[in-house]
Amino acid sequence: MTHRLSIRVYYEDTDLAGIVYYANYLKFIERARTEWVRGLGLDQGRLKAEQGIVFAVRRVEADYIRPAVFDDELVVQTSVESMTAARLVLKQDVMRDGEVLFASVVTLVALGPDGRPVRLPDILRRTLH
Repeated sequence: MTHRLSIRVYYEDTDLAGIVYYANYLKFIERARTEWVRGLGLDQGRLKAEQGIVFAVRRVEADYIRPAVFDDELVVQTSVESMTAARLVLKQDVMRDGEVLFASVVTLVALGPDGRPVRLPDILRRTLH
């Protein structure tokens, strides 16, 4: 199951050299994860309010391959690499015209109200299995 989110590069996303500032790729992949989870039917606000569960990034591996520039139309592609009871590993690539510009592997964990790891929500596990 692969999710794709289109993102346009705005002037505010670039640095003095006119290329996308490196930290903004992390924002792009965060937006894509949020839309991916929403598309799966999981309301993160409700999950927090009703069960106290939130998702946290535990690890990010990032590879900056080629720069994106102002007005590029990018696609963030998100897919599941692996899943355990409380951990989800996603592959997220930022592409332009099918070429990977930024490649990442993101490890997410579910945290309970006390900040300790908990099992991933049932709806997420059922949907991804």
